[in-house]
Amino acid sequence: MTTQAESRPTFSPEAREKLLNRLLRLEGQVRGVCRMIEQGRDCLDVLTQLAAIRGAAHQAALMAMREYALHCLTDPDAQNSPDEAIARMMKTLQYLP
Repeated sequence: MTTQAESRPTFSPEAREKLLNRLLRLEGQVRGVCRMIEQGRDCLDVLTQLAAIRGAAHQAALMAMREYALHCLTDPDAQNSPDEAIARMMKTLQYLP
């Protein structure tokens, strides 16, 4: 039996790989900032790295949103009207900073 979550479209294999690689790099950045804090590094250096992390996370979210718009919203099996697709997109955009 297929659940609703299993039947929804997901990222393409190429997009999944790119997004996972980006998130793994982001994870490394976060670990680096944790080490900086543990080592008592300068506050400005920590804040600079946190800003870089925020930017990287935003880019990952944009990448995921693009994939969502291209493949998930336009899924022909979804049986959604254009108005429903736009409403879903607007609701999803609320999650981005």
